[in-house]
Amino acid sequence: MAQHAVDALDGAGVDELIVVTGHDAEAVEAAIDLPSGGRFVRNTAYRDGQATSLAAAFHDIAEDSEAAVILMGDQPGITSEDVLALVDGFRATRNQIVRLRFEDGPGPALLSREIYAEAGHLHGDVGARVLIASHPEWVHEVTVPRLVPHDIDTPDDVPSD
Repeated sequence: MAQHAVDALDGAGVDELIVVTGHDAEAVEAAIDLPSGGRFVRNTAYRDGQATSLAAAFHDIAEDSEAAVILMGDQPGITSEDVLALVDGFRATRNQIVRLRFEDGPGPALLSREIYAEAGHLHGDVGARVLIASHPEWVHEVTVPRLVPHDIDTPDDVPSD
């Protein structure tokens, strides 16, 4: 499942690709084909919520990184074009947060370096949505003219063809 996120990031040509693993880290890492230069970071505190994965990534990110695209491994419908839209939105605006806005709701976000520390100090099972709610003036939304890709959290979530 997480391979889709890796492929979307790789297809967009991001400069650095970090995959944060937690539960069943060895099995997940064995199942993912990382591109050259990609790396795994293990989040040993994964039980404390998704914010700990953000912190693990930001602790390990390159010092010259300008921004980070945050993708979840359970949303396989996110494409390399979506990632490029985030990057292009950041390059055009330099906003602290660039978020995809699908027809029926929000999608993944890009966080600029200037808020890495704040994002790295979040707690619990939250991601960028807390920062977005707290600082709407930081946010630039990129419109995507389709429905939000579904999260796949259980086998029952997989759409039947």
